[in-house]
Amino acid sequence: MHKPFNTGVLIIFKHLSTFWQFSLKHEGGKTSKVVKHFINLLNLVIALQLLNINMKDKKPLLKFGWLRALIYFIGIILIIAGSSYIGPLLIEQIGIAPEKNGEENTLNFALLYGLMGVLVFLFTFLIYTWVDKKSFKNLGFAWEGFGNEAALGLFVAGALLGAGSLILVGLGYITFFSILMNTNTLLLALVVMIMVAFVEEVIFRGYLLNNLMQSMNKWLALIISAIIFTLVHETNPDVTILARINIFLGGVFLGLNYIYTKNLWFSIFFHFAWNFLQGPILGYEVSGLKLQSLIQQSLTGPELWTGGSFGFEGSVLCPFILCLSIAGLAYGFSKKYKVIESTYKS
Repeated sequence: MHKPFNTGVLIIFKHLSTFWQFSLKHEGGKTSKVVKHFINLLNLVIALQLLNINMKDKKPLLKFGWLRALIYFIGIILIIAGSSYIGPLLIEQIGIAPEKNGEENTLNFALLYGLMGVLVFLFTFLIYTWVDKKSFKNLGFAWEGFGNEAALGLFVAGALLGAGSLILVGLGYITFFSILMNTNTLLLALVVMIMVAFVEEVIFRGYLLNNLMQSMNKWLALIISAIIFTLVHETNPDVTILARINIFLGGVFLGLNYIYTKNLWFSIFFHFAWNFLQGPILGYEVSGLKLQSLIQQSLTGPELWTGGSFGFEGSVLCPFILCLSIAGLAYGFSKKYKVIESTYKS
C-alpha cells in the first residue's frame, strides 16, 4: 500500500547523492570526504523513513498542535541559521568559487540547500516520530488517488508562468533572446528544485499547517502558515513589499489543496515546476536568487511589472494571477472535496 511513498523517497535521495557525486567529478578530489559523509546522511534518512513507514499512530507527546508547530518552527529556524553559517565555510573548504559575473552559482546553492534539506528531513522525522508520534507518511505523502492533483500542480505552474511571461513579452517589457544549453547545470538545477519543493512543503504544509489545523480553524491555520512562509523568505535578496505580498499569496495558494486533501503532492509538484520553470528555464530570479538558465532574457520594462532582481514573484502581475488562481482552485476543490475536519472545535 505504501510502496509508492517508499519508492519516491528512495528516488529523491538517490538523486541527491548523484549531484554530490557530480560535484566530486566537477570540482576535483577535494570534495571526496564531504560527498562520503553526505551520502551516509542520505542513507540514514532513507533507512529511517523505511523503518518508520508502518509505525502506528499514538497520542502526541504534546497535546496542543500550535505548541508542536511552535517548537518545530524554532528548530527549523536554528537549522536554517546553522546551515547559513556552516554552508559557506563548507564551500570555502571545498574550493568552489562564485561565478565571475556575480550570479549565484547553481552548485553552491545545491550544496547549501542539500545540507539544510537533509537536516530538515532528519529533524522532521525525529519530531514527528517522538513528539507527534505518527508515521512520516501521514504528513501527506499518500499517492493513490492523488496523481491527478500532482499533474494539476505541474500544469497550473506552467500555465501561470507562461501567461505572465507572454503578457510581459506583449508589453515589450521582457525579451527572450537565446538558449544556453549546459546539461550538467540543468540536471543539477532539476534535482535542486525537486529538493527545494520537498523540503519547503514538508515544513510549511506537511508539519506546520497540519499541526495548526489541529488547534484552530483551518482557514486561520492556512493564513498563519502563509505568514510564516513569508517571514522565512524575509532574508532573500532584494525582497520588496510587493514580493512579500506575492509570497504570502503563494503560501495561501500552496496550502489551499492541503486543507481539502491533507496531501502534499499538488503543492510539491506546483512548487517544483514554478521554481524550475521560473529560474533554470526562463531565466527569472527565483525569489531573488539568480541561477544559470536555459533561456536567456533581457528585462527592459519597469521593475514594478518585471519584478526586477527578485524575479517574477516581485511583479505586479503576480498577485492578480495568484488571486484568480486561488479563487478558481478554491471553487474547484470545494466542489470535489469537503474541507478536512480537524480535531479543533470552534
